[in-house]
Amino acid sequence: MRSAAPAPRVIAVVGPTAAGKSDLGVALARHFDGEVVNADSMQLYRGMDIGTAKLTMEERGGVPHHLLDIWDVTETASVAEYQRLARAEIDRLLAEGRTPVLVGGSGLYVRGALDAMEFPGTDPEVRARLEDEAARLGPGALHARLASLDPAAAEAILPSNGRRIVRALEVIEITGKPFTANLPGHDSVYDTVQIGVDVARPELDERIALRVDRMWEAGLVDEVRELEARGLREGVTASRALGYQQVLAALAGECTEEEARAETVRATKRFARRQDSWFRRDPRVHWLSGAAADRAELPGLAQSLVERAVTA
Repeated sequence: MRSAAPAPRVIAVVGPTAAGKSDLGVALARHFDGEVVNADSMQLYRGMDIGTAKLTMEERGGVPHHLLDIWDVTETASVAEYQRLARAEIDRLLAEGRTPVLVGGSGLYVRGALDAMEFPGTDPEVRARLEDEAARLGPGALHARLASLDPAAAEAILPSNGRRIVRALEVIEITGKPFTANLPGHDSVYDTVQIGVDVARPELDERIALRVDRMWEAGLVDEVRELEARGLREGVTASRALGYQQVLAALAGECTEEEARAETVRATKRFARRQDSWFRRDPRVHWLSGAAADRAELPGLAQSLVERAVTA
């Protein structure tokens, strides 16, 4: 039921992977008569369920979830398109008197949904040249170039994510400014409270390793094999997803399945550190402990924070 205290118009639950964002988002949506809007870039893809830790219908507890399973794995992700879709969902829920609860760890997607952001255009010639370089030299070489031009952007983008590296270099060339300089200040479009779920590194690393083990046991390899038949390997964005990229390599005979599992754990730990660094730079995020010892108290603390109508 809705709390008697005035709630902010939008709640965002952010933080690194495996911190417990999804469960907290469901709890807050149930308490504040809300619905969840996904802000995990890989959960946008149909069929990418096990490897993205997408909540099952049972785990969603009857709370409607939006912007899940909207793209085929062959489609290239677009933050600008996500921004349009997310704001349409948020605006619709607000008009209906519901509380939108944005949940996810894709930092640029969260900012795209909530903040006053306009994305620079593209230059087909520049894009084609950079994509050709990435194909010839590999994303690592372009990532090194990005690190020299914009260290903050290089820190936020995985060295294996050729698409985002190309986009960052394209924006730098078009605008003459670092990619991160094109990000605006922290100017929210909505009256929002952002809650960060904080888990100490050793515990988070253990959770990540356990989650990857469970994904394998749940049939991640079979899921990837099925998606490969639907074009996953050709998907510029989806094929780079954590777990999926590693399993595709195993299916191609480039490594063993056990090596793919171990690399998925390592890569996910690195990614979690990048996520944490991204959200720590945003002074509007209010951090609450998601440690196992504090898990029972987390929903109540988050509800109290929202009910105080802390906004930014």
